[in-house]
Amino acid sequence: MKGSDPGSWSRKLEVERKNRARRPVLNASQGYSFVEVIVVSTIILILASAIMPLARVTATRQREAELRRALREVRTAIDKYKDAADTGQIGSLDIKLGSEGYPPDLQTLVDGVTAANDATGRKLKYLRRIPVDPMTRGTDWGLRSYQDKPDATRWGGQNVFDVYTTFSGTALDGTRYSEW
Repeated sequence: MKGSDPGSWSRKLEVERKNRARRPVLNASQGYSFVEVIVVSTIILILASAIMPLARVTATRQREAELRRALREVRTAIDKYKDAADTGQIGSLDIKLGSEGYPPDLQTLVDGVTAANDATGRKLKYLRRIPVDPMTRGTDWGLRSYQDKPDATRWGGQNVFDVYTTFSGTALDGTRYSEW
């Protein structure tokens, strides 16, 4: 067999060792220059600065959608309570005189009221829990009663006709959140 000479292998290994010793440890093509690192970092910073405002708007838009959903949920529960009171489904002991058939507070929608003409003591519940206001991150909602003036800033306390957020910010569309 050709090339099976033990001396030829040792010569090849010796030549390979000498070639390795002649090569520089670090070529110019191995690694990045300082200028290249600066250019790449600058490009990344520019892209990040363009994305941040978009991320903020997206987060605000999501919180606005959650606020609309929470307001719709509470207002629907108030309307169902009012309908049940008007049709006589709620026991007369649970409806306060002068409340116009609206709930006395939001907790009543969670705790429930006694069903009329039901000996079992069944309760009619309209909410599982009071929704969290995504703007204030609490369950304290602004309340309006049926007897309050439309421009009133404080709740009269007679009943709950409507709810609104107590957050004083402005929405992306330019309206105030408290006017939703």
